[in-house]
Amino acid sequence: MLIAIDVGNSHTVSGIFENNKLLYHWRIKTDRKKTADELAARFHTFFTMNEIRFRDISDAVLASVVPTQQAAWVDFCNDLNWQLLQVNDKFTQTGMKVLTDRPEEVGADRIVNSAAAYEIVGNALIAIDFGTAITFDCVSDSGDYLGGSIVPGISISLDALSNRTAKLPRVDISKPPPSPIGKNTVDAIKSGILYGYGSLVDGVIEKLKKEFNNKKPAVIATGGMAMLIQPYTTSIERVEPMLTLQGLKLIHERNN
Repeated sequence: MLIAIDVGNSHTVSGIFENNKLLYHWRIKTDRKKTADELAARFHTFFTMNEIRFRDISDAVLASVVPTQQAAWVDFCNDLNWQLLQVNDKFTQTGMKVLTDRPEEVGADRIVNSAAAYEIVGNALIAIDFGTAITFDCVSDSGDYLGGSIVPGISISLDALSNRTAKLPRVDISKPPPSPIGKNTVDAIKSGILYGYGSLVDGVIEKLKKEFNNKKPAVIATGGMAMLIQPYTTSIERVEPMLTLQGLKLIHERNN
């Protein structure tokens, strides 16, 4: 079995693969102070619930944008004698040329998502990840990583509204407003976030598409908020909730 781990700023998503099939996956809050022992305790519970033993895992693949948690995960995997591949290691074969000014600055998760999306569509594309930040990653028709755009994520905007204003509450946007014209404060915030971010996504995609020199890139989205925002856009063609885990598995295969 292979365990794939994506450590993001807000959440850590992990999954167990066996024979090319994703058997189980978990999403937990990223705690920058978690130790290897605390990770072991948490995953002992997950594994026990699904009748998995630590020794059933032979390999692990890790992408992390949180250095402290990356170190904890490395210790955790080493303690269990799992063969660990770190995607942000400069020797890792991702199968993509990174055509940016400073390739070392590109987040491992962005490369993973791009590799997985290109494996799916096989031509030019834009991959959107709705995480703590919303990233737009552009891949050429030949599979080269070109760069992209980054904007603050939805949760950041909601937090800013409630923390930086005296009367605006923290709002649950999982239930849409009845109309774009909010008749109360809660519905007005829902409208602004959902329709606003939907328009933002469409606007950024429109600008990025013009840079593809008459190629028509596919648009794939992933991340915790992707399904929520998709109905408010016209540019997202498909949502792949497990895109990052699939990309981690793909890169693991390319290095083995």
